Amino acid sequence: MAVLPISYAGMNESKLRELDRTIEDAISSGTIPGAVLHLESRGASYRKAYGNRMTKPSEEPMTEDTIFDVASLTKVLATTPAILALLDEGKLSLDAPVSRFIPEFLEGGVLEESRAPSSLPDEEKERYPSPDDRETITIRHLLTHQSGLPPGIFLSKGDFWGNAEGARRAAVIGLKEKPGTRFRYSDVNYILLGEIVRRVSGLPLEEFVRERLFTPLDMDDTGYLPDASEQVRIAPTEFIEEFGLLRGMVHDPTARRMQGVAGHAGLFSTAEDIATFLRSWIDAGKTNFPLLEETRKLATGNQLPQALGVKRGLGWDIESAFAYQRGERFPRDGFGHTGWTGTSVWVDPASETFVVLLTNRNHPDESTRVKKLRIRIGTLAGEAVGYSKPVPLSDAATGDPASAVRTAAGGDLVLNGIDSLAKDDFAPLAGRRIGLITNHTGIARNRRSTIDLLAGAENLDLVALFSPEHGIRGTLETNSIDDGRDAATGLPVYSLYKSDARRPTGDQLDGIDTLAFDIQDIGCRFYTYISTMGLAMEAAAEHGKDFVVFDRVNPIGGQIVDGPIRTGDGNNFTAFHEIPVQHGMTTGELARMFREERGLDLDLTVIPVDGWNPAMRFDETGLPWVNPSPNMRSVPAALLYPGIGLLEFTNLSVGRGTPTPFEHVGAPWINEGKLAKRLTRLGLPGVVILSTRFTPEASVYEGEDCGGVRFLITDRESFRAIDLGIALGREIQELYPRTFTLEEKGNVLLRHPATLEGMLAGDALDAIRLTWEPEAANFLQRRQKFLLYPR
Repeated sequence: MAVLPISYAGMNESKLRELDRTIEDAISSGTIPGAVLHLESRGASYRKAYGNRMTKPSEEPMTEDTIFDVASLTKVLATTPAILALLDEGKLSLDAPVSRFIPEFLEGGVLEESRAPSSLPDEEKERYPSPDDRETITIRHLLTHQSGLPPGIFLSKGDFWGNAEGARRAAVIGLKEKPGTRFRYSDVNYILLGEIVRRVSGLPLEEFVRERLFTPLDMDDTGYLPDASEQVRIAPTEFIEEFGLLRGMVHDPTARRMQGVAGHAGLFSTAEDIATFLRSWIDAGKTNFPLLEETRKLATGNQLPQALGVKRGLGWDIESAFAYQRGERFPRDGFGHTGWTGTSVWVDPASETFVVLLTNRNHPDESTRVKKLRIRIGTLAGEAVGYSKPVPLSDAATGDPASAVRTAAGGDLVLNGIDSLAKDDFAPLAGRRIGLITNHTGIARNRRSTIDLLAGAENLDLVALFSPEHGIRGTLETNSIDDGRDAATGLPVYSLYKSDARRPTGDQLDGIDTLAFDIQDIGCRFYTYISTMGLAMEAAAEHGKDFVVFDRVNPIGGQIVDGPIRTGDGNNFTAFHEIPVQHGMTTGELARMFREERGLDLDLTVIPVDGWNPAMRFDETGLPWVNPSPNMRSVPAALLYPGIGLLEFTNLSVGRGTPTPFEHVGAPWINEGKLAKRLTRLGLPGVVILSTRFTPEASVYEGEDCGGVRFLITDRESFRAIDLGIALGREIQELYPRTFTLEEKGNVLLRHPATLEGMLAGDALDAIRLTWEPEAANFLQRRQKFLLYPR
């Protein structure tokens, strides 16, 4: 039996062992390479290292003194207390305007997509941000993420700005919404706060926090830009093609461009140092805490109006979509923060307890998430120190349908763009002549169609309808869909899925000044609705028409990005743009990417989703499900589709003609038991694979008895559809090389020859992934500037 650290006296030993098992299971499943945990309560402490801090190119065991890139914990370990220290000295006030310290802040304006349409009456325009609003933004707004600034600075490959240029870019970036009206987590806020520390104190941020915060607390292993001599203790993060393995170089791409020092990220620290820091927030008298007691209490109390539906302190998170690491036992009046690299802290003042979990979950790549692990650690930690009564995660923190994220206005559940538009009486479209690209998925939360809503609006003119693949009602399987007329409204319906035309023509756009797009995408590159949108955007740019996207949630979530980027020649209607198979973006975010990266001269407006957390899948939103296409019949099918759909052009049945397309595959020539055994042996996370037989009533192998496998997703966070699709193709190829048409048809939707070659050669999944991971890492940086919802 392992010997527990002797200082854990008073804690529940069985819960401590369960904590150990939980972290060890996460390591075994590949969720994290290793971790350091520190749990402390009323003077008793339990600290332990698990697994490895490095797994590639060689293994190094994790140690308790491992130094981690703590990512956004920088905001509360460095920047927030630095600002508060200046507050204590009387050198600034929370309600002082940002422009007092950064005069060039007033040179910025409003992001283009956030401008009020010129056709709106003056009273309507007041809802939108204006350049004048920048004068009203205060330090308090920055600390509490109410500034109206966007989540991040636009990035482009290869840029290395330096700290001063990064601060300048943050200062002049446009507003996204009116200040004080919404909580929007933003790195820009903390880049500006770091610059304010520099200007007010006269010291670079890294020097100020070392002298004023870390040295008095004897936090010797905490700081920016770690010395090369400490590299042997640093837990590496991701492999980036341009730099190799990041070890001692900050992972955050913006902080990296700012030479490693920024207010939002860049700090390195250890579990012991962070424990010292958090101990100070519980009882400043036990340490050389550099802040006044009243300042500490102010910082850890809620600073947001009740109407916003979330609670944030000064820097600290109390109750929002980012506060799930509290778990389900600690009371709701604690505070904490998380970091992108897999770090998190939670403090429960009532029991004098804090939890530190440090992982480098993005080593050696970005393929895993640790939300469930954080929740479980928080829950067990609460039980270990004596909390037994369940305290469910708050509405804001869960994103579950039973306690869905609610908006500030009216307490509604998640609202798609059309719902937000209707709530605002279609003000952004006032006076416009609209051509609407939609189908049966274009519905509001109350199931009223977007067609009916726009047709009935008095302040706009719906002129024409445009239909995508499967027609305006989404029921057609034919490869050529003709023009027609909508029976309900009498409006002309122009097909965008004719055999000879995939975009609106000049004649069809006559009499229209704005094209609007409202179709539910499925989150996969080869699902053609996004191609229809991209081609329509090109037509709008060519003919001088405005373009508006009524954004919708990504039904398979916005966090998992996986699969190769489109490469080479092929059918661009199923591979419209250089994006991965599973892109993790909404249609509105993709439209922003298409416009810039394809160089479109286009006035684009995105009506955003309200209340959606990108960690949520469709069935966690409370929105009504409508089959986006005849064979996309459920959320599980959508989650499987990026992998199973890759094989659709081969001589497999993917379940078309059965009640559950994409949830099983087969063929008359497959031995189901043999295939299931091979796939199960791979141990793919998050999915159970079972042998099956089925007879399609239509499509491939109609009326024939097929042997095959079916799929049950057991863990959505760890499941990777791309791995399943590649493994499935590879195993069937090895079993039936003369029958399976993978070599001839496998690249039709995959569009990545190197991956196909690896499948044909029987290469390991890790080796196949290496053929696209550098491109995928670049995509994550490319997409950052186009995101509308915090990731």
